[in-house]
Amino acid sequence: MHFSRVALLVLLQPLAAQAAEYRVGPGQQYTQLGEVPWESLEPGDTVLIHARPTPYAEKWVLGRRGTADAPITVRGVKDAEGNLPVIVGENATTRSQLNFWSEERGILKIGGSNRPADTMPAHLVVENLHLRRARGAFTGRNGASTYQENAAAIFIEKGEHITIRGCVLEDSGNGLFIANNASNITVENNYILGNGNPGSAYEHNAYTEALGITYQFNRFGPLCDGCSGNNLKDRSAGSVIRYNWIEGGNRQLDLVDSSSATLRASPTYARTFVYGNVLLEPEGAGNRQVVHFGGDSGNTANYRGTLYFFHNTVVSTRTDRTTLLRLSHQGQTAHVTNNVVMVAAANGNTLSLTDAAGTLRHGGNWYKPGYVSTFGTLTGSVVDTGGNLTGSEPGFVSLAGQDFHLSPGSPLRGQGVTLAAETGDFPVAWQYVKHTQGEPRTQVSPSHIGAYGDAAEPGTETPDAGTPSDAGTDAGTGTPADAGTDAGTGTPDSGTGPQQPDDGEDSDGKGGCGATGPGAAASLGFMLLGLLGLQRRRGTSRR
Repeated sequence: MHFSRVALLVLLQPLAAQAAEYRVGPGQQYTQLGEVPWESLEPGDTVLIHARPTPYAEKWVLGRRGTADAPITVRGVKDAEGNLPVIVGENATTRSQLNFWSEERGILKIGGSNRPADTMPAHLVVENLHLRRARGAFTGRNGASTYQENAAAIFIEKGEHITIRGCVLEDSGNGLFIANNASNITVENNYILGNGNPGSAYEHNAYTEALGITYQFNRFGPLCDGCSGNNLKDRSAGSVIRYNWIEGGNRQLDLVDSSSATLRASPTYARTFVYGNVLLEPEGAGNRQVVHFGGDSGNTANYRGTLYFFHNTVVSTRTDRTTLLRLSHQGQTAHVTNNVVMVAAANGNTLSLTDAAGTLRHGGNWYKPGYVSTFGTLTGSVVDTGGNLTGSEPGFVSLAGQDFHLSPGSPLRGQGVTLAAETGDFPVAWQYVKHTQGEPRTQVSPSHIGAYGDAAEPGTETPDAGTPSDAGTDAGTGTPADAGTDAGTGTPDSGTGPQQPDDGEDSDGKGGCGATGPGAAASLGFMLLGLLGLQRRRGTSRR
């Protein structure tokens, strides 16, 4: 190859790799989300959405691929008062250059589009956005349209290596919805509240089904008034739910079977890990069960196998009965270890450990005296593995103030027992900080019971998400199913073909402005073009 072409290719590499930055908001490069060329984002690109007094009434799709070293990031920028940018789905519009199906399923949709061309989105980060009201009407590719009842603030139809961080997701059918063609998902530091539909049990604060998912440092608030859904409903393989604050819902956790053969075939489907969480069961919150584990499809062969439930703090203010855990079938086993379960009634006989089926093995837990195995007929078994404690008070710093750290004289200190060997890859090294933050937890032996120990020195970063490194990218097809009515994400409709490219010109007419350091990049480009032209002229003169 001629020297000039070699030099051109070498010099063009950093030019081509230069990431772009798109700023949206008052006084920024763009004033509306629809001006951002979402359909042509490249690895390393960042979209910065600045908060403003008026919400952005816009919706869009992310259908591009970043890389592990250069993810595509959509980041909210707070205003001087610390407010996140608000994006509202009601009466929202969509950039005309985007064309994607299932618009009626969410405000921000990830995966599933004609333009950008359909692919498996990857290495995406969405952070610091306040998305609300995927309800009512919007304007999309077919003009005036209406959201479905199960529409979500964020709807991930498919994608891999996706992080949702520091967002507020509220007042939609589902706050977060993830279909089962997604893998390696991290949901952290978010506030998810006020979602669902009055009188319906089929929509939830979060409803997810992925191959590898970690929830950590999130705050789950109550659902909307009159809404009967669960707080966190999950059908995933490789679920890790740790260091969250989960308050209210028909159940705080509903961990049931997947509709995907691919997820069920994963080795990670057999074990679910729930630890370091604060679970609050309010008076009159619907189902008396705090956790349901196993399945709800009726096909018991597809149900999950084993739950590891350890170092959680469970507080029920119900004055009637509270049930810690329901196992769906005799095939389920729960290892319940080193948890504190506090009920409001003076006597612990308002607490049952389980409902009927399955095997519950419990040790190193704290309860009020008088708790029972079940309120009904025990068809499975409850096995006391030793070290369980009873008492009148667990020694929280402030029960009324919801400060569940342990006082110096707490009977929970140093009373933990050895955990099941399978939990070895999931050390309880952190603890939740009100709200949506975390702090390192001092490691002592024996450990303290519950979600809180003593805080260690501040750490420099939050723990790795811990999703399986071999989760894979073929996560199957379909979506979470819940009694039928909320199943399905929709498929591409044959009536709308892919939009065609805009003949090489950026569709917003701005020629791709917004790259970081555009002056240097342009100068280098012109220099290279000049060099190439000079070489060509020299070649012509020698002929």
